[in-house]
Amino acid sequence: TARENVEIAGEFGGKSDSRRRARELLEYLDVAGREHSYPEMLSGGEQQRVAIARALANEPSLILADEPTAALDSVRSRSVMELFRKVAHDRRAAVLVVTHDHRALEVFDVLYEMEDGRIRPRDNSSTGE
Repeated sequence: TARENVEIAGEFGGKSDSRRRARELLEYLDVAGREHSYPEMLSGGEQQRVAIARALANEPSLILADEPTAALDSVRSRSVMELFRKVAHDRRAAVLVVTHDHRALEVFDVLYEMEDGRIRPRDNSSTGE
């Protein structure tokens, strides 16, 4: 189930409160009502949010996220990106997000852009900061 999917990540990480943490993360990502659902019963966006909850279950020091909001609407996308920022600041974790969604960029402290195989710092002023 969705809850077990997130919970087992915590158990593998040695977390004693993995069930509570799983419920908190699913609630925050607005899939708590689907905690007893199996993956094939979830929409693409719900599956994406469960995967994000699973990634956060162990409070990692590094999060690698490749298009983490691809299946989410703009409100949930913003919420997830803000969650990544909060995790980074509160837990002193590094979050590396690869995305084509320019709306999500304004929440991050440092931006890099890749074009024609080259990576360069991006001017944050272009995101409204």
